[in-house]
Amino acid sequence: MSAEQKLTIAVIGAGIVGLCTALELQRDGHHVILIEPHEPGGRQAASYGNGTWLNPGSVLPMSTPGLWKQVPGFLLDPDGPFIIRWRHLPTLAGWLIRFVLAGRTWQQIETCAARRYELNRTTAQDHAALAAEAGRPDLVRRNGLMFVYPEQAAIDAEQQSWRLRAKLGIRFRKVETAELRERVPELGEAYRFGMQIDDGAQVADPGAYCHALLELLIRRGAVRKTARATGFSLNGGRLTAVITESGAVPCDRAVIAAGIGSRDLALKAGDKVPLISERGYHVVIPDPGFDLPAGLMPSDGKMGVVMTPQGLRLAGQVELASVSAPPNWQRARILLNYARRMFPALAAKADAVAQTLGSPNYWMGHRPSTPDGLPCIGAASASPDVFHAFGHGHVGLIQAPATGRLVATLIAGRQPAYDATPFSARRFGGVV
Repeated sequence: MSAEQKLTIAVIGAGIVGLCTALELQRDGHHVILIEPHEPGGRQAASYGNGTWLNPGSVLPMSTPGLWKQVPGFLLDPDGPFIIRWRHLPTLAGWLIRFVLAGRTWQQIETCAARRYELNRTTAQDHAALAAEAGRPDLVRRNGLMFVYPEQAAIDAEQQSWRLRAKLGIRFRKVETAELRERVPELGEAYRFGMQIDDGAQVADPGAYCHALLELLIRRGAVRKTARATGFSLNGGRLTAVITESGAVPCDRAVIAAGIGSRDLALKAGDKVPLISERGYHVVIPDPGFDLPAGLMPSDGKMGVVMTPQGLRLAGQVELASVSAPPNWQRARILLNYARRMFPALAAKADAVAQTLGSPNYWMGHRPSTPDGLPCIGAASASPDVFHAFGHGHVGLIQAPATGRLVATLIAGRQPAYDATPFSARRFGGVV
């Protein structure tokens, strides 16, 4: 494609990855059609209920050496941070095998982390710039992020992870007990140390942020089509239209950024991708009575603890089950238990939220996850006109701006700043 050629590009999915990709394509002068059946950033979306963290240091995949030894515990412990529903094990088995094999050695982890960091590196400044363009600079809080620990031994247990971050150039520092008490006086005595990610940030309200980016796209000429994409019209391998439930949408290129719904579309574009729902939960305690100087993550709970306009949000947990399985709100109640441990003064408010099961204070969503911890970004096998941009797991919000830039670069035929082949869907060997 020549630098001057302007295309009509359909972006399938209006979550944070689709929105950022659409904005980058607009920068290149293309006409964008955004195809999404639901409200962008609505409660149905992972882009609504995530942990809000913009952490350049989120480089480690979930699968790490020795994890296979813990799989029986994931099946047996109903209160653990990672749970696999028994009845869904047969359909998850293939993904789990790939997942364990992807994290067998620390050499594999280092390679994966370096690739993830290419997509993480400038996340805070990227989102701050986008929020400013959208007229909502208040939605990105650049106050850093902090992991909090009960004791020095807990930090020592994660030294390999911190050394890896340091090797990549990620800035962090230890926060001693006195400073931690001064900065977060509401934090319970159970936590005594912190590790601060200096370049971290937080999106204060991800749902409102998605809506602001959508309005920016529309102001710049994008067309929104409220429909569900079901496939592609190809002629000799070249794209002529995206097929939706309400008819064909003619276009020159298409981007699959439909989150957990991307698997079926990718298959129709020639790639069989092992994509599953890594189900996450959040719970909100309204009017906690204090603010946080930065987003927190307890080392023993591994969830994002952040302040949002709705209240104190605790977001995390990993539950492997089918997309259609009903929520298990016990997962959200586990988050409330951590709220009581972290902020003892909130015990009564946490108890009140626990009595409102299924209220707007509870949320469950689907993180689209590949077994190797990397997203799928690049051209589809059945057509050079269809591009993948999905499978980011926990880090879709973090990696969305860089993903959008990479997709725009590939569509334009420019040379990426780093090797993009590790993100190709063909790495799974599932070409159909």
